[in-house]
Amino acid sequence: MSFSDLFDSEFKQRNKGHFSSIVRLALADGVFAPEEKEFLEKLAIRLEISSAEYEEILENPSKYPINPPYLYAKRLERLYDLARMVRIDHILGDKQEVMLKKLCLGIGFTSENVDSIVASALSLVDENVDLDDFLLKMQKDE
Repeated sequence: MSFSDLFDSEFKQRNKGHFSSIVRLALADGVFAPEEKEFLEKLAIRLEISSAEYEEILENPSKYPINPPYLYAKRLERLYDLARMVRIDHILGDKQEVMLKKLCLGIGFTSENVDSIVASALSLVDENVDLDDFLLKMQKDE
């Protein structure tokens, strides 16, 4: 296996792990809202998730582990996707909030700051900020 193949394989695994986390979050309330399904379809394309992988992850989202990013900015990028999934149907259920906090811990945020990180992220997503503004504002609050 060449070095580039290894890198591509790791990249795909990280994307599958991230996508499966978002699917778990979407399923936390038991059903996919149409808006959630549409968001997942667009995200799958962005993350280069094939149709077969998409279906496999929907059937068993726990199959892929959470791969916490080393860089803080990458953690924030994942948080952005997670927060957008929670707010896509404009409903934050108790189960989704608990799952979001668990996933935040899984991607590397600490238990001491997870509540404030989640609150800030959800607030920014409610303001419809784009990824660049989200990163900028979240890093200021760090």
